[in-house]
Amino acid sequence: MKPKRFDLLIFDWDGTLMDSAGVIAACIQAACADMNLPIPGREEARHVIGLGLREALAHLFPDLPEARHPALADHYRRHFLGQDHEIPLFEGARELIAQLHGDGFQLAVATGKARRGLDRAFSHTGLERYFHASRTADETFSKPHPAMIEELLDELRVAPERALMIGDTTHDLEMARNAGVDSLAAGYGAHPAEGLGELGALKVCSSFGELADWLREHA
Repeated sequence: MKPKRFDLLIFDWDGTLMDSAGVIAACIQAACADMNLPIPGREEARHVIGLGLREALAHLFPDLPEARHPALADHYRRHFLGQDHEIPLFEGARELIAQLHGDGFQLAVATGKARRGLDRAFSHTGLERYFHASRTADETFSKPHPAMIEELLDELRVAPERALMIGDTTHDLEMARNAGVDSLAAGYGAHPAEGLGELGALKVCSSFGELADWLREHA
């Protein structure tokens, strides 16, 4: 077995391991309709995936009074939580995570979800046992601030040059760059692949299968 290039693999969740970007965008649009707000287009709604919920709402509606943010967030949660247990992992994701864990990598999650949302996803998928640590947007700074990665590096005692961030949004890749770690882009997720290619990722993968193959061969 050839030497590992990385000791720690940090995964985003939505749009990277779970095929949830379309559902999240639709729930954002539905919540806006509930509040009689302008409904963002599909690409605009997908752009805020990966941010913390507060940051996402502020990006979509910079002029919306903060007093209305909790109601909009509640509408979003109602739509999403009604179906989150049905959202599948990408085909092969379960097997890849189990294999990487068995191969001795430390694994972590850095996500724009809240802790409660990630815990639900862990419970529904049964993947929690494979991850050594995780950070959510309600525990620290939202992406693209480097805090999630920096805290994971500190907790797991890994040097930046021995860690890899894997994500499907520009927020993920900018966070990796801000933290001084390499990144691998999931070009099949929330953000267009061409935008991801401009942020210095080691590779932009066009499918989950291609991403899994790259990790098995190069990580």
